[in-house]
Amino acid sequence: MQTQGKDPLLEGKRYLVTGGGRGLGSEICRMLGEAGAHVYVADVDEALGERSAAALRDSGAQARAFAVDVADPDAVQRLFGEIGREGGGLDGLVNNAAIDITLPVDEVDTGQWRRVLMVNLYGPYLLAHAAVPLLKAQGGGHIVNIASTASKRAWPNASAYHATKWGILGFSHALHAELRPHRIKVSAVVAGGMRTPFLLDRFADIDTSTLQDPANVARAVRFVLTQPEETVIPEVMVLPMKETSWP
Repeated sequence: MQTQGKDPLLEGKRYLVTGGGRGLGSEICRMLGEAGAHVYVADVDEALGERSAAALRDSGAQARAFAVDVADPDAVQRLFGEIGREGGGLDGLVNNAAIDITLPVDEVDTGQWRRVLMVNLYGPYLLAHAAVPLLKAQGGGHIVNIASTASKRAWPNASAYHATKWGILGFSHALHAELRPHRIKVSAVVAGGMRTPFLLDRFADIDTSTLQDPANVARAVRFVLTQPEETVIPEVMVLPMKETSWP
C-alpha cells in the first residue's frame, strides 16, 4: 500500500474533507495533500480548518479551508457555491465530521440528541446531496463515509452516537447500490478507537495503548480511493490490535 509521495491516481484531483481541522480529518487531509490532491478542508471551527490547510500549503500541497456547519443546509449550499467558483469540479467527498454525547438516554437533553443526529447523519446526507450532481456531471467520483465500531456493536450511554453511526453505515451501502451506475464509488471506513481529541479530550483516564494512530485509518481512506477503476471497496474495518469494542 503506497503511503507517501505523489500518487498518479490522486494527483490533481479535488477532495472535500469534513471535520478536517484536527484528528482523523486532519490526517486524511495531510495524506491526500502529500499524494498531490487539491484538498478542501471543511470544519465548523474556522481557526482549526485554516491551520490544517496552512500546514498543507506549507508542505507544498494545494489546500483551502472553509468554515461550515455540516448540519446547516444553507451553509452547505454556500460551501458548494464557493467550490464551484474555484473551478475544476470535485472528485471526491470524505464525510468525516462527527460529534458524540456520553450520557444515559434519560439524561440526554433533547437538543443534544438532535445535534448529534444532525451532524453525524443529516450532515453526510446534505454533503452527498450537494456533491452527487457534480460527480455525475464529470462522469464519476468517490464518496467515503467514516463509520465506527459503534455501527456494529453497542455500549451504554451512547444512544445518539450509535443511532447515527448505524445510520451512516446503512446510508453508505444504500449510496453504493444507487450510484454505481453513475461511476460513483461509495466506501464506508469503519474505524476503531484512535488517539485523537474525539476520545482523548473527553476521557482523561482512557488507556491509549488500546487506541491506534489516526494516520493508520487515514491510510485506509487513501487505499480505498486508489483502487483501480473497475474495483470498489464498499466497506473496510480498521481496528487497533487491542480494540476494546470488538472481539
